[in-house]
Amino acid sequence: MKAIVDCFADDAVVRDENATHRGKIDIKRWATETIEKYKFQFKPISAEERASETVVCIEISGAFPGSPVTLDYHFAIANDRIQSLTIDF
Repeated sequence: MKAIVDCFADDAVVRDENATHRGKIDIKRWATETIEKYKFQFKPISAEERASETVVCIEISGAFPGSPVTLDYHFAIANDRIQSLTIDF
């Protein structure tokens, strides 16, 4: 989990499932709960640069209705850290 959290800036923001998570402590809690809840696996499909973000299309499969689904992960990066991540359909 530390490796995941270390990718984020101290003041990073994650938006996922209609919730906003701010800062490394909250992001760590979100990541831990999400992994435990869905027991998911993911497969990157594509990646592209759009304006000031990188959008990675990912196929997610796991313990949730409708599995697998394809989601877009919108990353904003600054100073080699994730500043924001928004996950949507």
